[in-house]
Parts: sequence; C-alpha cells; structure tokens
Amino acid sequence: MAGAGWIRRRTGLRTVVAAAVAVPVLATVRASSRAGALGETPGRAGPVPPLEVMTFNLRFASAKEPHSWAARRPVTRALLRAAAPHVIGSQEGRSSQVRDIEADLGPHYDRIGTGRGGGDDESMTVFYDTRRLTPVEHAHFWLSDTPGVPGSNTWGAAHPRMVTWVRFRDLRAGGREFCVFNTHLDNRSRYARLRSVSLIARRLARFDRALPMLVTGDFNAVAHRDAVHAGLLNAGLVDTWDAARRRGAAYGTYHGYREPRPGGDRIDWILASPFVTVHRARVDTFSVNGQYPSDHLPVQVSLSL
Repeated sequence: MAGAGWIRRRTGLRTVVAAAVAVPVLATVRASSRAGALGETPGRAGPVPPLEVMTFNLRFASAKEPHSWAARRPVTRALLRAAAPHVIGSQEGRSSQVRDIEADLGPHYDRIGTGRGGGDDESMTVFYDTRRLTPVEHAHFWLSDTPGVPGSNTWGAAHPRMVTWVRFRDLRAGGREFCVFNTHLDNRSRYARLRSVSLIARRLARFDRALPMLVTGDFNAVAHRDAVHAGLLNAGLVDTWDAARRRGAAYGTYHGYREPRPGGDRIDWILASPFVTVHRARVDTFSVNGQYPSDHLPVQVSLSL
C-alpha cells in the first residue's frame, strides 16, 4: 500500500492499539536521532513561548479544477510556513497529500495518522514540530459502537469517522505533557454527531483531569447553536475562541472557496481544558490571487498549558 505504514512500538513512544489487529497508518512517528536527542532535553530556562495550535480541514486532494490540489498546494505551503504551528490537527488529508504537506513543512515536522476507513484514505493526521514536541503515546478509535474496529460505522454516518489522539511532551515547558484529540464529525447524520460527542467525552474522561486536553476538528455543527458544541463544553472543555484574551475577526470557517463571510458559522473549533490560558485566537483567511488552500479556513490559537 503506497505511503502506508504500521503502528508499532518505538523507543520513547508508547503506542496504544485499540483493537487486536494491526492498523495501517498513513504515517507513524519515525524513529530518528533528531527526535531522540530532543527527547533527552527536558526544557530550557526562561519564559516558555506560547504553543501554536491549528485545526485545518485540508479538503481532500483531487485533480478537479479550479481548486485542484496542484493549484492549492503552494498556497497551503505558504500559509503553513507563515503560521508556523507547533501542532496541526488536520482532517480529510489523503496519503499523498499528507506526504506533500509534511515535505512542505520541512524536516523538523513529523506526523501521526491513519485512514478513516482503516486503510490508505482520508485521515485525521496530526502534524507536529519536533523542535518543540515529542510524542509519548498515541492511538486511534472509531466513532461507532465498535470503536476498536478500523473503519467501523454503526450510527448511519455518511463515512466512517474517527479520532486520532496523541499525548505530547512539551520540550520548552520542562517536559510538561498534554494530549490532542483530533476528529472530523459526520456531515450528514446529526444522530451520528451526537453519539460521536458522547463517545469522545467518555474517552476524555479516562485521562487525569490535571493533564491539559486539546480537541481539534471539523465538527459540522455551529458553535453555541448545536448540542454537539454543548456536549463537549459539558464534558469539561472550553471553546478557545471564547476563552481567548484577544481574537481576530470572526469568519465562517467553511467558505466553499468563496470570499470568507464575516460573522459566519464557526464549525471548525479548538477546545481545551479550562485551566489552559488562551492568549489569541484567529481564523486565517490567507489566499493568493483568489486561490484558497481549502474550502475551510484554518483556526489557530496561541496558548499556555
């Protein structure tokens, strides 16, 4: 399978496998002397710079014009290099597209992800800056009655849906750990979205409450106007857009390659534990000559754990 690998145990990384089957992945954490060297450095003296976190529905790669991946890739590269996030929770990326983004981000980025169908298809890939972060453990689970079964879909969703989560150690914060849950809820079935949120809340509750949690995703539900959003807030999270000390202009995060709409519906969110300090939140409207990187706008927050 082109571009696929297999989950396996690596030095310094505890890989959690939810099912008793091997799960093909678009990329697991690569063993490297670079990551090992970083892992041996617990932190640096002085103020800890904010952690930059992004959620970004990439819109799957296709050859269809005028918004082919060939046309969008250089714009995506320019956006990500300018934004310089330490963590990107991405949705919809296909394996070749994910490899392109990793190459465009540069050698100090790595990625963890697997196809939502259990193979080489759209994924919930988490990209991370290895100069700042090292993964401790990660796992995948599917949003269904059988979350350990790759590709499972029991709630009437249009597609299999899943979560990829990664527990990171922040090398600039004395080795402080935090966890990122990255997901993409179904676009068709409200029932599936509500069941998905219930499962995500139960999985979040398994972690120590003192561990900072971040949830990134395209939720296909409008913030503050949908039970999906309320369900995650009731699970003990806060919406970083609301919690931010400073915010950029508000836009609808799905724009369909049209001019972004001020004050539109926000369906792409970054949620966090309530004790996380959110310095700034913004919706990135970057484009080049009218070409947008995706039909969604990325959301980025600067925060301290």
